[in-house]
Amino acid sequence: MNVRDSEHIIAELNKKEPYELTQKLNEADLIIINTCSVREKPVSKLFSEIGVFKKHKKEGAKIGVAGCTASHLGKEIIKRAPVVDFVLGARNVSKITQVIDKKHAIEIDTSYDESTYDFGDYRSNPYRVMVNISIGCDKKCTFCIVPTTRGEEISIPSSLIVQEVQKAVNGGAKEVTLLGQNVNNYGRRFGIEQNGAKNFTELLREVSKVEGLERIRFASPHPLHMDDEFLEEFASNPKICKQIHVPLQSGSSKILKEMKRGYSKEWFLNRCEKIRKMVPNVAISSDIIVGFPGESEEDFADTMDVLEKVRFDTLFSFIYSPRPHTPAAAYENQIDRAVASKRLQTLQARHKEIQRASMDAQVGKISQVLFDDLKSEGKIAGRTDEGRLVLIKGSEELLGKIANVKITKAYLTQLEGELV
Repeated sequence: MNVRDSEHIIAELNKKEPYELTQKLNEADLIIINTCSVREKPVSKLFSEIGVFKKHKKEGAKIGVAGCTASHLGKEIIKRAPVVDFVLGARNVSKITQVIDKKHAIEIDTSYDESTYDFGDYRSNPYRVMVNISIGCDKKCTFCIVPTTRGEEISIPSSLIVQEVQKAVNGGAKEVTLLGQNVNNYGRRFGIEQNGAKNFTELLREVSKVEGLERIRFASPHPLHMDDEFLEEFASNPKICKQIHVPLQSGSSKILKEMKRGYSKEWFLNRCEKIRKMVPNVAISSDIIVGFPGESEEDFADTMDVLEKVRFDTLFSFIYSPRPHTPAAAYENQIDRAVASKRLQTLQARHKEIQRASMDAQVGKISQVLFDDLKSEGKIAGRTDEGRLVLIKGSEELLGKIANVKITKAYLTQLEGELV
């Protein structure tokens, strides 16, 4: 989502101001740091980054801070780092050209509605594109700062989504990733009257009708809204890639209740079991937080049990990070950092074994790979339908094409193969 926000910022600048991208810091007239605030570490890193830019930027160059930390800290950023010229919240991306020439401008209105704003067009990858289908979040997860930084959830009208997808396909795109904090909660609220798709399953059907579009991905669905109709569409629609992110957070029903996730361990396992039964070759990824306040050894054992039963192909796992404006930050039964670190090591070590077995099992198989990244030394990279990264010997003539590849070698995070 931050990558797409950055693309929108670049597009707006390209459309209204004479800016172009540079990779050289000392050439930059404008430096924008697009931030995340889901965990504490990126927030701390922000101010050290500002210090580096202050030291090395050219005379007169402006520094702006955008994204979730901008929404969260607002004027505090300028107070702590006066070198920052403007602060632009995650819900105010379209206002970029309004703030760059206004010293110490702050735009952080989380109720601002950009759901129908016509952004300029910029894509960092012309073959695999991202399209927002909603902004904000209505969930009340006790550990999460996102509803505070991105505001209430608003769905983008399906006609605008389909229009954007078609435009991207006309420009050479073969794959689209639909983005939202909870994509399968699509349709809960619209900023304007909506006459098209009323829910996420209907939206998937509409998007799949776009001529020339070959692949559809989405991030991230919420386990609570994974009803049978949605799962059946996921399994049966040939354009939907057989890769799905199912964020667990915890395997303990007790902790899930404390987190206000709205589902139980049993519901999560039921949904994953149904997905694997309907799509045997599916790749399932997940998010897990260890050390949430009150997490006992038994609760952690439940998380390990879900890991063993589902065998996630990819896992994003972290120690619980208390965030401002969240109920869990005030809970008294915080877990000792050393205990949480040990649990994370246990989880990650076991998952690495599962991941290695999953990748090794791909050797000898033939996969369809969409090539989109030219590498050095005569190699090109792309992803399988299940989202696995594959490298082969090849040239730029393969860019934007889907080809059959026989997998010959497996590593922990990528595969190697040859065209067949």
